[in-house]
Amino acid sequence: MLEGNPDVSEIMLSRGFAATASAIRRKKFAAVFNQHGGPRSAILTGLSGSPARIGWSGYQYDFAYNVKVPDAWDFYGRAFVHAAEHRMSQFYFCGLPRGPVPRPRVFPRSDAVESVERMLKGKGIAPGARYALLQPGARLPEMRWPVARFAELAGWLRDAHQMAAVVNLGPGDDEVAREVHAGLHGIAVAADSLDARQLIALAAGSSIFVGNDSGPAHIAAAAGKPCVVIFGATNPAQWHPWQAEHRVISTGAEFRAVRGDKSVFIRSQRRISEIPAGEVIEAAGELLRLPRNADSNL
Repeated sequence: MLEGNPDVSEIMLSRGFAATASAIRRKKFAAVFNQHGGPRSAILTGLSGSPARIGWSGYQYDFAYNVKVPDAWDFYGRAFVHAAEHRMSQFYFCGLPRGPVPRPRVFPRSDAVESVERMLKGKGIAPGARYALLQPGARLPEMRWPVARFAELAGWLRDAHQMAAVVNLGPGDDEVAREVHAGLHGIAVAADSLDARQLIALAAGSSIFVGNDSGPAHIAAAAGKPCVVIFGATNPAQWHPWQAEHRVISTGAEFRAVRGDKSVFIRSQRRISEIPAGEVIEAAGELLRLPRNADSNL
């Protein structure tokens, strides 16, 4: 996600707990911000030896921090904040002037772009051809819009916009993959087992993203693509595409704020399986009618 970003001077990869802790400590960082909040990251922050060890108050092992940032409600004065705002609260608390949080960015690597172009060409999509990126997979079943509706969407894209549909199938999507290969055969192509670099390149080359709340939705938004995101058991207020043109399709779910960017599902007006294809198609049509801009292939 961070490769090629001009604002990042170095990327350190985890090589096991002891080796990672030692590598961080040798750097003698002036400040360490724990943007994760789990116990392992807290311990690594505590072992960094940094004079400023920043994390959120009340999170696991927060004794590892000597700068404790108030939770979202105390900091922003509202229950639900977007994940991007939640992460930024650490920097604001430490003195960064508050202001608009720009959208994230990803930077496709040339070798990944070439790899994806070869893959698409092998599936009948020529370099430079317009295509939509579809995401039928998601972490939980209640977050997944039916594959049959994606088939309706793909048919509409082909007939109304002469646009190919490319379905991303990632790790853990075995059940969805079987449905995709059976239900979208002839109207969409499947991109199987892409690595992160290839997924970034695939999203960057697309004209629009349509899919469930998922990591690829945020990658597409970071690539500057318009997004239609379908929400079931997750909170759109906290996880909608950040600073990208988008439409949210939701079940009308209600949530209870817990802390940070976390919330608990209470109830919904309908199941995600009850969202009709027409509602998603209408939202996609609105985005496809928008004027082209520098960040989009529309």
